[in-house]
Amino acid sequence: MESHKIIQVDEKVPFNLLIPLSIQHMFAMFGASVLVPFLFGINPAIVLFMNGVGTLMFIFITKGKAPAYLGSSFAFLAPAGIVIAKFGYEYALGGFVAVGFVGCILAFIIYKIGYKWIDVVLPPAAMGPVVALIGLELSSSAASNAGLLDETIDPRNLIVFLVTLGFAVFGSVLFRGFLSVIPILIAVIAGYVAAVACGIVDFSAVAAAPIFAIPNFTAPKFNMEAIMIIMPVILVITSEHIGHQVVTSKIVGRDLLKEPGLHRSIFGDNFSTMVSGLIGSVPTTTYGENIGVMAVTKVYSVQVIAGAAVISIICSFIGKLSTLIQTIPGPVIGGISFLLYGMIGTSGLRILVDSKVDYGKNRNQALTAVIFVTGLSGIKVNFGNVQLTGMVLACVVGMILSLIFYIFDKMKLTNDQ
Repeated sequence: MESHKIIQVDEKVPFNLLIPLSIQHMFAMFGASVLVPFLFGINPAIVLFMNGVGTLMFIFITKGKAPAYLGSSFAFLAPAGIVIAKFGYEYALGGFVAVGFVGCILAFIIYKIGYKWIDVVLPPAAMGPVVALIGLELSSSAASNAGLLDETIDPRNLIVFLVTLGFAVFGSVLFRGFLSVIPILIAVIAGYVAAVACGIVDFSAVAAAPIFAIPNFTAPKFNMEAIMIIMPVILVITSEHIGHQVVTSKIVGRDLLKEPGLHRSIFGDNFSTMVSGLIGSVPTTTYGENIGVMAVTKVYSVQVIAGAAVISIICSFIGKLSTLIQTIPGPVIGGISFLLYGMIGTSGLRILVDSKVDYGKNRNQALTAVIFVTGLSGIKVNFGNVQLTGMVLACVVGMILSLIFYIFDKMKLTNDQ
C-alpha cells in the first residue's frame, strides 16, 4: 500500500477511477447490510435505496467532511423482532422513526454542550480497546459467513474464502498503480469467479428477476408500547457511532468530532434512520466494513462514498442487477470481512500507540483490561428488551470506570496520576 498516495476526504478522483472505487465500497457493505432485511422478512431493494439516500443525506449534513457509508443497523434486530412479532412491521417502522427523532434531539444537545466530555468518559486507554472491539467482536461473523465454523467444512467454501482473502491481503501489499487502490474489489471479483468455478453460485433467481423493479415503500404506524420497546437502542447506536467516528478520525488523520462535529454526524445518522422508518426501510448506521476499506486502500474521498451511494440507489431499481449482487456467496463476503474487521481492530490499537497511553499507570492497565475482557467474554446484560453485549457493553463499562477514576482524581484519591 506504500506505493500510492493517500486520497484525502475532500479530494476529487478521475471518473475512470471513481466508478471502481465506488463499486468497491458498495460491495464491502452489501453482505452485512442486506442481511438485516432478510431477517426482517422484507425485500432488500428498499434497503439498497435507503442506504444510498441516507449516505447522501449524511454527506450533505456533515458538509462533505466525514467519509462514511450508511448501511443497515444490527442494533435494532432484537427489539424490532419483538415488535414485528407482536404488532407487525409497520409498527417497528414507527419505532425507527421515534428513535431517529430522539437521536436528532441528542445531536442538538451535543451541539450546545460540546464533545469534550468524551475525553472524560472515554479517555484513550478506554477508547482504544472499545474501537478495537468493533472489529474483533465481528471476527466470528466473518468466519461464519465463510462457512469456517460449520461442523463439517465444505472444501469449496474454504477454497473460495482463501482465494478472496489471498487477493485482498497480498493485493493490498503487492499491487501497484491503479490496482493498488481497488484490492477489495479485485478480491471480490476473484472470489466470485472462484465460487462460480466451484459451483456454489445459483443464477436461477437472477433469471427470474425483472429487469426493472420499484422498491416496496411502506408507511409506518405508531404505538407507544412498540416505541418504548425499541427506544433504548438509542444508547447502543450512540456509543457505536462515537466509536466509528473516532476510528475514522484516526484513519483519515482528522478530528471528525471537531470538524464537521459530532453533533452533525449524529444528526445525519439519526435523520437517515428517521427517514428510513418513514418510507419502509430499516435503520441505518455508519458501517465498519467501509471504514475497513478506507484503512486498507487509503482512499478517504467523500466523492467515492457518494458514488457508492448513487450506485446503490440505481441497483435498487434494477431487479436483475440487485438480484445478481445478492448471489455473492458467504465465503466471498467472509474472506473480505476477515481482513476488514481485523483492520478496524488494529485501528483501536493505533489509538493506544498514537496517544502514547502510559501503561505504567495502574489505572490505564485496569481500564483497558476490564474493557477487553468485558467485550470478549460474551457477558450479556438485559435492560427490558434491549440486550447489551460485546463492544456496546464494554463501552458502557469503560465509561462508568472512567467517570469513577475522574471523580477519584478530583478528590485526589489516586496514586498514579
